[in-house]
Amino acid sequence: MAFKFVAVFALLAVANAGFISSPQVYHAAPAAAAVVKTVAPVLTKAVEEYDPHPQYKFGYDVQDSISGDSKTQVEERDGDVVRGEYSLNDSDGFRRTVQYTADPINGFNAVVRREPLVAKTIVKAVAPVAPAYYAHHH
Repeated sequence: MAFKFVAVFALLAVANAGFISSPQVYHAAPAAAAVVKTVAPVLTKAVEEYDPHPQYKFGYDVQDSISGDSKTQVEERDGDVVRGEYSLNDSDGFRRTVQYTADPINGFNAVVRREPLVAKTIVKAVAPVAPAYYAHHH
């Protein structure tokens, strides 16, 4: 008989924990059995800490010679002012570099530069020089 009570209480505990979805089952307990009282869990909300002057710095650099992926970023925050820069290789053969700042007074501002990935080759056309003796003997 005691085994039946243990089995029933174990099933109720599992159902109450959310493992088995079933309606609540109530049984009359004999006078000699202990009364088990279920207590609902207490839900608490985590208190978020407020930092009046947040600060951070981070950066990363990716240079993948197999895929050709090349990108970097650095950023720092000091209070309400954020400064940073990122760059990447665009598919059109240019490197895009963006320098940015953000603050409550000026908002977000960015300066974008684009530079060709391959340096332009300057070819000078040089006129052939006639030998000195040729110019004087004609």
